[in-house]
Order: sequence, then structure tokens, then C-alpha cells
Amino acid sequence: MRNLMIGLKVLKNNADRIRRFLLKQSLINLDMKIKRVDDFVYIPLIKMPDNELMEEIKVDNVEIVDTNFEIHKKGPKSLKDYLKNKVDNGKIEDIKKSFDIIGNIVILEIPEDFDDHKYIIGEAALKFTKRNSVYRKISEIKGIVRTRELEYLSGEDVSETVHKEFGSRFLLDVKKVYFSPRLATERKRITDHVKNNEIIVDMFTGIGPFSISIARKHKVKIYAIDINPYAYKYLKKNINLNKLEGNIIPILGDVEEVLNGLNLKADRIIMNLPGTAWNFLDTAIKSLKPGGILHYYEFASDYQQPIERIIETAYPRKVEILNSRKVKSKSPGVWHMGIDARIY
Repeated sequence: MRNLMIGLKVLKNNADRIRRFLLKQSLINLDMKIKRVDDFVYIPLIKMPDNELMEEIKVDNVEIVDTNFEIHKKGPKSLKDYLKNKVDNGKIEDIKKSFDIIGNIVILEIPEDFDDHKYIIGEAALKFTKRNSVYRKISEIKGIVRTRELEYLSGEDVSETVHKEFGSRFLLDVKKVYFSPRLATERKRITDHVKNNEIIVDMFTGIGPFSISIARKHKVKIYAIDINPYAYKYLKKNINLNKLEGNIIPILGDVEEVLNGLNLKADRIIMNLPGTAWNFLDTAIKSLKPGGILHYYEFASDYQQPIERIIETAYPRKVEILNSRKVKSKSPGVWHMGIDARIY
């Protein structure tokens, strides 16, 4: 829809400075779109500027005109906006706002008491995120292969996608492998601490996000191990996708059996399996060279428990705790903890 109203016609090369000036004077009609025609920009005004203000602009080829402007369409700005008038207002506040976006796929967390509205919520999420597919979590991550059940809600029922993160690309099927986009900062943090020529073990690698992030930035040798055959398949594809053949050695199998067979001494070991990694601490520490660094993760309510596990398992070797942090929340009072330790 177009509306005839007053505007300021200015040359393109002066438009940005004049626009900022008019904003400070609260003279721009923000309900209308600024338009561009040939070498000129037309800025919609809420009232006629006085002579004093026109003097302050101090540029040539400025003209007050009557012209047509388009109305700014104010679309929904949040998932809740998309759900207005579709879900009871009282219930909207209870819908969990957090969701994961993995490539072109949205994964929602919707409480069971919203079952009657799940498809409406899924459609709203599809429109809001402008992704291709929306799924809902219907189970926790479970089993040694670390997968969860997902329910299709909206868009295309395609669970394979490519996720981009700090220049890395990860191909995966969200129904068959574990991947958390919320660990992007943690992966970058570990990558930034790695030095060239390290030997690294990524014990529960999944599709390889830690390994690939590191190998893209450093000249290293990484043994990437996972027991899930689908994760192993995508790990190999991701090594190829990111052109890292030779830098990462993909291994399918149980980490304890694999590391006992390799009999290597690593400079750095990553243990991102917060639910059960403590079961493999002894194997990890045996495979770590004196002075090597362990990146250990555990679900805990405080730092004491994971730190004590490391110290007790490493004894009589000495342990220096380099860093302890809350990576992300798991549930009220429980955190995905990260502990960096040097084992002498």
C-alpha cells in the first residue's frame, strides 16, 4: 500500500548522514519505507522541516517533495508473536522459547500438555526461523549411541542437513546422531588452546565437531573415536567435506578397546560425554603423556565432584586444574561442567 506524503529528496551519497541527522530530530516517519529512485533517496517525514533545520543539513540538491511511500510491514518478531490468536494467551507464556537450529532443521522442546497445539507451534517455528523442517524432542538422549527420538511437526520431513559453525561444515542426520549447536563456543575455546603438532584423542567424537574444528586451524594428528556406526559414517563424510583427510583418523569402536589397542600417548584428550565419561577416566589418563591436557565433561551441580574424580583416578600422578566452567545448563541446579586438567 502506498501513501502520498511529504519527504526529503537527497542525493544517495548524502543520504546516510542526513537520515541519521533526521532520526536524532525525530522527524522520520518510521511507519514508512525509505525509497530509492536513480541517484536519489526519498526519506519520509512526519512534518515539514523548518528553515533553521534545513540550514543545518547544509548540502546541495536537497528538496522537500510530495511523493508516495510504502508502509513498513511489521511482521512478528518472535515465536510468541507468531502464536498470538492461535494459542491461548495464558499458555503462550508457558511455551519454552529455547530451541535448537541445526542447519535447516529446527528442534523444539514442547511440554506434553501442549500436544493439542504442537502442529501450530511447529508451523510458527517454521515461519519464524525460515528453516526447512521442524521436529519435536520426544525423548532424552539415550543409549551408547547417544540419539533421541524426534517427532516431525512441519515443513519437509528431511532429517539430514549441513550445519555451519565458525567456517566448519557438518553433515548429519539429527535422528541418527548426537550434535549440539550450543557447544559451538566450547569447541572454539578448545580449538584456540591447541598447538601445532599435537597428538589428540577425541574419545566420543560423534560426527567430529571438536576434531574438525581443531584440524581446520592446526597441524595436528587426531584419533576420532565413536561407537555409533552412523556417527562414524558422517565423521568420514565430514572429514572429506572439510578437506581434512590425513589429519583426522576416524575409528569405529568402543573407546576403551580402541585406546588399549593403540597404546599411544596423547598430548590432549577430549572427553565430551558428560553423562558417563567418568567410566572412561582411567583409560583416558593412561593414554595421556606426562604433562598432557585432559578436557573432561560431566553433568554435576558443582565443580567438586568432577575435579575429585580426575584427581582420584590420576593418583599417584599429579593434577593441575587449569580451568573449570559451566558450559551450559542441563536442568535446574545441574550443569554441563567442563574441567581442563594437566596430568603430570
